[in-house]
Amino acid sequence: MAEPHCRHFTNRDCEYYPCHGLDGQNCLFCYCPLYFLDCGGDWKLAGGVKDCSDCVKVHDDRGWEFVQAKLKNEISRKKELR
Repeated sequence: MAEPHCRHFTNRDCEYYPCHGLDGQNCLFCYCPLYFLDCGGDWKLAGGVKDCSDCVKVHDDRGWEFVQAKLKNEISRKKELR
């Protein structure tokens, strides 16, 4: 089964493309929706700010699935805290 088009987008016209050095990278999550979570990605603190510039988790072929799983997990965790 082919991947739905809504799960992958590459913006080759972007002045920063490829921002993570991945040819054909998934630009769907250009600004990561997991930024405020402990997402399991390859991030570091730089001057007290989360720096995700070395992370490609949301930009590879499994990015959409990774984001969906993390968001579903976070929603379940928040529901349990109520």
